[in-house]
Parts: sequence; C-alpha cells; structure tokens
Amino acid sequence: MKTLKFIAILFFISFVACKNQEGKKMEDQVLKPDTTYTIETAKNYAELSIKEGGYWEGREYMGGTFKNVTELKVPTEHTDHSWYIRYEGPGWESNKVAYRLYLDWRNCIDIFGKVTDSIILPKVGQDGFDSYHEKSEWGQDILKAGKGLGIGAIGRYVNNEVLHFNDVDSTFAKVENSINKSTVTVNYYGWETLNDKTDFSSVLTITPNQRYTKHTIQASKEMEGICTGIVKPGVKYFTKESNNKKWGYIATYGKQTLAVEPDNLGMAIFYEIETVAEVTEWEHDHLIVFKPSTKEISFYFLGAWEQEKDGIKTETDFLSYLDGLLNELNTNNSL
Repeated sequence: MKTLKFIAILFFISFVACKNQEGKKMEDQVLKPDTTYTIETAKNYAELSIKEGGYWEGREYMGGTFKNVTELKVPTEHTDHSWYIRYEGPGWESNKVAYRLYLDWRNCIDIFGKVTDSIILPKVGQDGFDSYHEKSEWGQDILKAGKGLGIGAIGRYVNNEVLHFNDVDSTFAKVENSINKSTVTVNYYGWETLNDKTDFSSVLTITPNQRYTKHTIQASKEMEGICTGIVKPGVKYFTKESNNKKWGYIATYGKQTLAVEPDNLGMAIFYEIETVAEVTEWEHDHLIVFKPSTKEISFYFLGAWEQEKDGIKTETDFLSYLDGLLNELNTNNSL
C-alpha cells in the first residue's frame, strides 16, 4: 500500500512538472517578441548599393545594374558623379527621416525628407541619378549641401577653411541592420591634410522612431581642427548650452529646402561640451571644432522637415523638441 502511495505521489509530481514546463513554453511564446529583422516591418534601415556588370571609363562607371552589398572597398576610380554608387554613398533611415553620406572626397551628409513612415531608401535613385531631387510619392532630397558639410559630417578646419577628404589612401564602408538599430561604418585609411596623416573611423547609427543619428568618430592621431557642422543656408541660427554645462547644441530653422517652394526644415547637432575646442563658423558652415584626441567622440545630429508624417511645423515646436533632447542628454549622457 505504501508503495502504491509513493508511486502515485511520484506520478503527481511528474505531471505538475510537465504542466509547468508546458506553461513556461507557452508563456515564452507569448511574451518573447519576434526579433527577426525584416525590411517589410522595419522602422530603421541602412543600405549600400553599387553597380555591377559594367566597366570603368576613366572616373565614370558605364552601364551595369545596381546591387545591394553589405561591405565595400571604394574603388580608386570613384569620385563625385561617378554613377557607381546609388545616390553616391550609403544611406540610413528611421521611420521619420533618411540620410546619405557622399562616399567620396566631399564626405558630406545629405537629408532625404520623407512624407511616409515606411522604408524608402530601396526606391531612391533606381530610375535615374537626379530623380530624387524631384518630389515623389516618398518625399525628396531636401538639403543643398553645396561646398559645406551638409549636416553632421566631418572635415578639418584649418586657416579659416574646412578641408574635406581629398587625399585618402583607401576607404571601406559597411552597413548593418537589426531590429533595434541600423549602422553605417566608414573607415578611412591614410587621410592626409596639411602633411598630417591619420586613420579615421566614422560610425553612424539610427534607431526606430527617432530623427537623430548618433555619430561616433575616432582618429588614430591627435589633430587640431577635426570638425562637424551644419551648412549655412541663410536662415535663423540658434545655440544653447545646458545649465550644468555638459551638453549643448547648434541649430538652424527656416525655409531652407530644395522643394519647388522652399518649406521649413530644422537641423541640429548636439555635442558634449568637454570634447569641443570651439563653436565657430566659416563661409559655408556653422562649425563645432573638437579638441585633438585619439579617443572616441560621439555627437548627435538631426533633420526635422515640416512635411514628414506628423512633422514639426513651427520654430517654437522645433526649439521645444530640441530642449527635450537636451534635457535627456544632461540626465542620461546619451540619447
């Protein structure tokens, strides 16, 4: 009789344990979200698209069709308007805004304004080099970079002039996508300016539901004048530092887009004050000049277009938005 009771108890314990395990499996299935990245459901995306099947004729790539790649060593023939890289460099976007980096000597960053919260970069530049300068169902290129840095790009400010990436031994680019962020990494080897030579890395990261890009830079040699900035289109300019002097921003706001009838665009860069030597300007850009360092330096830049879905429509609302981000930076030291 005791043996039967013992067997019954063991059976009951096993039954409960199995039920608990089944319950945990069901709970895991319910509570754990799908973490697989798919472009159909993504709110962030980065891409790099180059031509294949054609040929180089001097500095231009003739023929061929575009193919997305995750990594690229930039050919020595490549320069501006080579027609080799779709929209001239890597692009990255959130569900609010898209950016592109000119992967050549200009090294400036441009803005694609979006009127949708869907991923748009795979559509950009497929039907012709200049098509994205015209209004389309997804939006358009809205920033005229000219001879400036665009927004948040890197140069070297020396003798009242910003030097770009005219002389580089080699350049490598890589894009990565995950459900929480998309990243563009560019490594420049042997960037030479005024007889100074450095290796330089640039990591650009965007996350869902945000306009800003986190830009982390690092030089292999301490050099004066490494800078970032915002192109000067002749609109209102703002600067602000926090009360505790940890972070600050520079910003512009006004009718400064490439639309047929220019409309409102706000641009801003948030910088950590202790990393900065000066905030200044030159002919083409409002500038933030960093202190010489071989350590990583991170800052944030953003564009806010009034035509984006649920966009910021007024200067007052734009400045309020910036103040909210500034407060977050001063609380958390990151966004």
